[in-house]
Amino acid sequence: MAKVNIGLRGWRFDEGVLNEEGRIRPLSGLEPEVRQRLLVLADRVVDPCDACWLEYGDGQIEECNVAEVIYGEPGGEVILCSVHEPDFLYWFREAGGDEYAGDLELQEAFHQWFLDGNRAPDGYEGLEHVDEDPTALPEAPTRADAVPSLEEELQELDDEEQAAMDLDFSDLDV
Repeated sequence: MAKVNIGLRGWRFDEGVLNEEGRIRPLSGLEPEVRQRLLVLADRVVDPCDACWLEYGDGQIEECNVAEVIYGEPGGEVILCSVHEPDFLYWFREAGGDEYAGDLELQEAFHQWFLDGNRAPDGYEGLEHVDEDPTALPEAPTRADAVPSLEEELQELDDEEQAAMDLDFSDLDV
């Protein structure tokens, strides 16, 4: 089965999480790990790039670039714009960040490295991304655009249904 990005590059999902219309299948039919990733993705997809946010802070949020890629595990994920993705990749590949692979401390470790003034060297090559349909998503998607049908479904679930699927929305802004 093919893999697809939803909303941001980085986390890859089996295309089976989408129905024929390209919308997310009902959460109750998805594996718990997939549900968790989709919930985190829905919460973070409209956030600014982590590095931009660290650089500019809340006071100048309009200066921040739109996030395009997500790395890490839910709860320790890092979202980045194309300007700062090479910084993350350099940190991960060359500056010891790979020791945090699969670890929830990845976000904190990268943030600290970045706050300490570290950056990728000029000209450092990041990843070359090939988009099959680069116009598929708007420049700054809403949660509903980036993760189709998820927000609608979340609003329809009652507490009992959330408990049955072991969903915890306490940290999410949905």
